[in-house]
Amino acid sequence: MQDAKAIIEAAWDQRELLKETRTREAIEAVIEELDKGRLRVAEPVGDGWQANEWVKKAVVLYFPIRKMETIEVGPFEFHDKMALKKDYAAQGVRVVPHAIARYGAYLEKGVIMMPSYVNIGAWVGSGTMVDTWATVGSCGQIGRNVHLSGGVGIGGVLEPLQATPTIIEDDCFIGSRCIVVEGVRVGKEAVLGANVVLTQSTHIIDVTGSEPVTHRGYVPPRSVVIPGTYTKSFPAGDYQVGCALIIGQRKESTDKKTSLNAALREHDVAV
Repeated sequence: MQDAKAIIEAAWDQRELLKETRTREAIEAVIEELDKGRLRVAEPVGDGWQANEWVKKAVVLYFPIRKMETIEVGPFEFHDKMALKKDYAAQGVRVVPHAIARYGAYLEKGVIMMPSYVNIGAWVGSGTMVDTWATVGSCGQIGRNVHLSGGVGIGGVLEPLQATPTIIEDDCFIGSRCIVVEGVRVGKEAVLGANVVLTQSTHIIDVTGSEPVTHRGYVPPRSVVIPGTYTKSFPAGDYQVGCALIIGQRKESTDKKTSLNAALREHDVAV
């Protein structure tokens, strides 16, 4: 895909190149690779992640080369630029009405989509459930055996445009109505209690030791996290500002499902 990469980088700087057939074909080829899981916007490398910036640019450039069209599904009608994924049975993916995934998103075999939404460029791993009214934004990276509970919002990279996708690593449990956006990374086996909100500016405070330790943009592996507040001074006085509190850890020594249940019981976490 080196030729496609060079073409897309050129079109990113010179948008008039989008009129050329060569450019449009390169963009479409990248979106197909994303749809089939052969290419990713970001991928794990060692203990970290590598963002493939040019692939994200292809996703952004795909929108202006698409034309609006009407899609009819039984009594339902949509009017959009993007096609929807198809052939779920062949892919081994369970899709409950009214779940929707756009073409260009990859769902690994064993994914379960309750009535939910997965946007273009996203990658969702095997064994993961995208529960009712949960959304995976553009280019969101969701690991294997993750549970995105009801109403969870995983942010995309397109609005606003940003380099790093939001990442939920393997075996995480994301509680009801959690919001994880702006390229925040949640480490393996972490548990987010209901209503946790994580942005790049959110203080993620580990309160398990004698002194607080603050993280931003990253939840360490196996952390058990709940919503919290801290005091911040303003010209008008001191007020409570939202944060996230790390109150414990799941244990490595026990089965992941067992340790999840134990963590929720031990720390009285609402999900």
